[in-house]
Amino acid sequence: PAFLFQPPASYAPFPWVNATDTEKYRRGLYTFRRRSTPYPMLQTFDVPNGDSSCVRRQRSNSPLQALTSLNEPIFVECAQNLARQVLEKGGTSDSDRLTYAFRRAVSRPPTAAETKELMALLEKQRQRLAEGTLNPNEIATGTVDAPSNLPPGTTSAQLAAYTVISRVLLNLDETITKE
Repeated sequence: PAFLFQPPASYAPFPWVNATDTEKYRRGLYTFRRRSTPYPMLQTFDVPNGDSSCVRRQRSNSPLQALTSLNEPIFVECAQNLARQVLEKGGTSDSDRLTYAFRRAVSRPPTAAETKELMALLEKQRQRLAEGTLNPNEIATGTVDAPSNLPPGTTSAQLAAYTVISRVLLNLDETITKE
C-alpha cells in the first residue's frame, strides 16, 4: 500500500511504481525490501526482521495468512491464471477441468467427496454470476474490463467461476503447507 512509504510509517518518501504490461512479471521472483518498511504480505508469513540475521524462521498458521492468500493481488492473479490454464488445457467437461486444477494445486487427484464439493461450489458460482450478483469481469480480470484472449469457446463468466475455484484450491492447507 502506498501509505507505507510515506512518513510517519517510513523514514522518508519512497516512490513505488507498479509495473504494467510486459514488465509486470519480469522480475516476479524478486521483492524489493526496505529494512525500515517491511513488505506487509511477507510479514504476515513470518519473514524475519531485515536488520539482523535469522537462523531459523518461526512457523505459524493464522487466519490473517488465509485472508492474505485469498485477497493479496499476487495470489488473486495466480488464481486467475490457473483458471485460464484450466479452461485452455483442462479438458471439456467440468469434472476433467476440476481434476486438472486440483492436480495442478496439490499434485494428486481429488477424492470423490472433494470433487463433489468443488462441483457444488462451481454450480453456486455459476448461479451467482447468472443472477448478476457478481460481475464476472471483476473476478476474471480484477477490473470492469472484459478479459482479453479468452480460450476458444469460453466466456468471461466461465473464467470467473473457475477463478473462484482456483482461489479455493490455492488457499488449501495442503497446497500451502509442506508436511
